[in-house]
Amino acid sequence: MPLTTVVVTGAGPTGLALACALRAAGVAVRVLDKAPGPAVTSRALGLQPRGAEVLDRLGALGDLPERSVPIAHVLTYVDGRPLARLSVGVPTKLVTRPGLLMSQSEVEARLRDRLAALGVQVEWDRELLGLRQDADRVVLRLGEGEEEATWLVGCDGAHSRVRKAAGIGFPGVPVVERFLLADVTARLPIPRDSVAVWLRGDTMLGVFPLPGEDVWRLMAPGPPGSGAEPMPALTELLHREAGVPGDSVREVLWTSTFRIHRRLASSYRQGRILLAGDAAHIHSPFGGQGMNTGLGDAENLAWKLALVAVGRCGDGLLDTYETERRPVAREVLASTSAMTGMILGQTARARALRDHVFVPLLNRPSVQSRLWEKSSQLTLTYRRGPLGAGRRLPGSGPLRGDRVPDCSCTRQDGTLTRLYAELRSGWALLTPAGAGADHETAARRHLGEDRVTALTVAGSRRHAMLVRPDGHLAWRGTSPEALGNALARILDVGKGSRRNDRPEATGP
Repeated sequence: MPLTTVVVTGAGPTGLALACALRAAGVAVRVLDKAPGPAVTSRALGLQPRGAEVLDRLGALGDLPERSVPIAHVLTYVDGRPLARLSVGVPTKLVTRPGLLMSQSEVEARLRDRLAALGVQVEWDRELLGLRQDADRVVLRLGEGEEEATWLVGCDGAHSRVRKAAGIGFPGVPVVERFLLADVTARLPIPRDSVAVWLRGDTMLGVFPLPGEDVWRLMAPGPPGSGAEPMPALTELLHREAGVPGDSVREVLWTSTFRIHRRLASSYRQGRILLAGDAAHIHSPFGGQGMNTGLGDAENLAWKLALVAVGRCGDGLLDTYETERRPVAREVLASTSAMTGMILGQTARARALRDHVFVPLLNRPSVQSRLWEKSSQLTLTYRRGPLGAGRRLPGSGPLRGDRVPDCSCTRQDGTLTRLYAELRSGWALLTPAGAGADHETAARRHLGEDRVTALTVAGSRRHAMLVRPDGHLAWRGTSPEALGNALARILDVGKGSRRNDRPEATGP
């Protein structure tokens, strides 16, 4: 059996983003999916600014900003009365790009295009039936027989077969027993640059514009006694809350019902098996954090797995993936669950707070700015993780683990470029004009000659900065020796894995 370095199961946004980043780093990768072909339904609705940044760094953003629906406001009605007009996408000091409202299938298409440009095609109709692992490999049992991989990453969703076969727990609770979704074409009395939400007691209706003429997403918790088909309940809510007659819906493009759960994997790794995206965490869709959190998992894991796969460090570095990313998922689970309870008014106290405090506060510009920055995921930092700098010290500028904003810079040949464009090929070393040769030598000695791009930044910057492929700061300072020592410490993390002595995982 030929040995593939990394096999990714699941060709959703997380699996595709992971595969793109690994392949760009020179790692042999395969992507398997049990579906017969790409999904064409919309599912998740869009990208927060951080999700768009991830795609930008991967070289997969393409024309998605032009194809998305620009959203200016979220209109909130309580008991039929307009109570809040929340401005969204307004640039702040932190958030300089808008969120993008579009179908998940569009995101997946751009990621598949990027992966194909890197020489990898998704292998459809390849269902994982079981697996086992030992110290050196993972053996996958597929319908056609067995195949081997050095590493296996389960990006195969909430019902992940990889997670179950690895024996990793997935504790949690249901949040909403039945939720209704439908994509329809309809003429609705709602501006196409707005999302509308109607709240009444413990019921809720949300209406979102989607790309295409008169295409909308309808979503609501299933009312008690509603049947298996979601459209009767949704059209009834449209009529009651928005005054829209049922025959205004001309065509139903897609419907779905599901239960909202809050679950978090007990571990992100077992030996040579790792989890990412919905295979590791699921939560309420309120706040639009799901696809973006999965993309963040993929980007964080990719650069670490790449260093391990090419032999630059031991596999203990992979333990920092869970240490950095699991707290992010835990916070997303907590915040989206709290938001769901508040929006759906699951208790009388929650409804009173929602109607008389929370919704009116949405009209305040300061509240709008804070909510926008929080939901953008751009406040995320790994400063308190094992590769971070801990608490903030006096002085300005990012610390180890902080996100480094995109900026204009210059290549060694004098070409103007952007930081995020250069991260597509690996790490970026930012230095003041006239400096950097010794820093570059130190970085390439540890990370590889072709994995570090040296860039010059204009202005009064005194320090050199080494930026990780996921856009977070790995090191900042003035001494090339200090840079070399910092990279040695990062790679030394990988010398001894805490997770090598795991029981063999078998198929379900």
